[in-house]
Amino acid sequence: MTAIDRFNIRVYGLLLNDGNVLVTDETMSGQQITKFPGGGLEFGEGPVDCLVRELREELGVEAMDLQHFYTTSFFQRSAYRENEQIISIYYTFQLRELAELVVSDLPFGKHADDRIWCRWLPVTADGLEQVTLPIDRKVFDLLVANNF
Repeated sequence: MTAIDRFNIRVYGLLLNDGNVLVTDETMSGQQITKFPGGGLEFGEGPVDCLVRELREELGVEAMDLQHFYTTSFFQRSAYRENEQIISIYYTFQLRELAELVVSDLPFGKHADDRIWCRWLPVTADGLEQVTLPIDRKVFDLLVANNF
């Protein structure tokens, strides 16, 4: 197995509404995944700035009232680069108006374009089965356990 020689810091947002959490359906490295919105921290950028930028880029929204929720507490090797350790930071956030979001009820490639689509996922044990990434699954478990 390849030795770990890099960190990959990821920052994700949790938008909660009426027993649901916002997720995105994306294709990464040819694989369809369901994850929380967000992405990679860039050099010279703080985690909050990263999330605000990622939400603007991915969803076209301006996040506000960011509150730290969770930071990875276990070792996680990247599924895409064997030499990287993933560290993920999660924040809850709000929007001025939920109407700012373009939300789909259809997952993945059932749309006319290749943009990232978001949808509401019930914060239940059944919803957990749809989340792909291991750290996201841990966070989803925490949401379920805390009745969000």
